[in-house]
Amino acid sequence: MNKPIRVGLIRCDTHGAYFSALCARHDPLRLQHPLPIDQEATYSWQHGGAHFYFYTDYSDPRQISVDFVEGFELARVWDEDRAAAECLAQVFDDRPLVCDDFSQVSDGVDLVFIADCNGDGSDHLELARPGLSKGVATFIDKPLALTVDDAQQLVGLAAEHQTPMASVSILRVLPVATRFARRLDEVGELQFGTIQGGGTAMAGHVHAVSLAIAIFGDGVENVRAMGDTDLHTVHLSYGDREDRPRRGVTLNCDVGTVWHCAFHASAYGPNGAIHSPPMSDWDFPFGAAQILRIVRDMVA
Repeated sequence: MNKPIRVGLIRCDTHGAYFSALCARHDPLRLQHPLPIDQEATYSWQHGGAHFYFYTDYSDPRQISVDFVEGFELARVWDEDRAAAECLAQVFDDRPLVCDDFSQVSDGVDLVFIADCNGDGSDHLELARPGLSKGVATFIDKPLALTVDDAQQLVGLAAEHQTPMASVSILRVLPVATRFARRLDEVGELQFGTIQGGGTAMAGHVHAVSLAIAIFGDGVENVRAMGDTDLHTVHLSYGDREDRPRRGVTLNCDVGTVWHCAFHASAYGPNGAIHSPPMSDWDFPFGAAQILRIVRDMVA
């Protein structure tokens, strides 16, 4: 049996707990109640947020109901809130080392995993630099970076040190989105598509863009943003490509409160329209598991 991939986790936010619980052995009951419900929490997972969608058997909260990806060991963790990192470490069987500084997370591991649930990516270059400079394979949660300059520096660092690096949104590899994309031929010559959901903050909006690419394809030539906020409504154009929606794809991001963070997609053509089921928190664990498989293959 191959040795497990030793993971160093930077940022113990809800995405950090989410991905870790899908690949590292842990106590389900401790994941369900990391902190007493009346104790103030830094992150939602500390009041059971990560457990809720992973363990849905009504009679046994220890029975996982989503994909668990083998081959990983959580070895080191860091968060700017040390108490949150210590809380997460107590959930896992391997009791990962809580680091004093994020630069220590890349010591003695095979993979650095930079989690980011609600951020905009503006600190990703800083957080990824130590591991990439040491030649440690690195996964960067969405978005890769906030600016083009930061993104180019990250790619440059990885190339300079010949270090594998990846960054993927859960929505980019969501199985339910892949299944919906297979239905596009039903509308005939695809004219137009829409994505509803994501909100107007970059942390969610990047998911809407990723979902559009997952369903309708890459190769966007220009982007227009409009509305009361910067990311209220966005139109993606594929130019004259005949294998893409001829009238582009519109992202309706400011849709208010939705059911379990759900996204919806629609496609239109001369034969009619098709509409996706809700793509929600009940589906997202399967996209996260797919990311973990991609990362496992990258490191292997």
